[in-house]
Amino acid sequence: METKPPLPPFTADTAALKVRMAEDAWNSRDPDRVVQVYTEHSQWRNRAEFPAGREQIREFLQRKWAKELDYRLIKELWTFTDNRIAVRFAYEWHDDAGNWFRSYGNENWEFNEFGLMQRRFASINDLPIKESERSFHWPLGRRPDEHPGLSELGL
Repeated sequence: METKPPLPPFTADTAALKVRMAEDAWNSRDPDRVVQVYTEHSQWRNRAEFPAGREQIREFLQRKWAKELDYRLIKELWTFTDNRIAVRFAYEWHDDAGNWFRSYGNENWEFNEFGLMQRRFASINDLPIKESERSFHWPLGRRPDEHPGLSELGL
């Protein structure tokens, strides 16, 4: 069985690391990379969609990043237990008409003993913003370590 360390039970440090690793993967906007951290039969709720399994998750992510252009994400650990992590996040993106948005949300994650996510529940709200109101300006890809997180940005 494949493993994706850090493995549960989580500590504050390993939960924070797991969150940062997820942020980095999602900022790659590479569905093939992202799906590798989910179990083969992972169950999701993302807004009104309920993808199940890696293939449906991959298809979901392909649609997402075809619509949400110049996507930049920050995740922050909210709390954790043995094999569960709660995260809050915000990401900025624009549509093909050039309209900018900041999407806010929270996620609840549950992992199996091998560190693969078996359940993900996400609630997300989109706020239209002006391009001048953007806060996430790093080059596409991984958020630089020195870039402030959500709390530091007051988000």
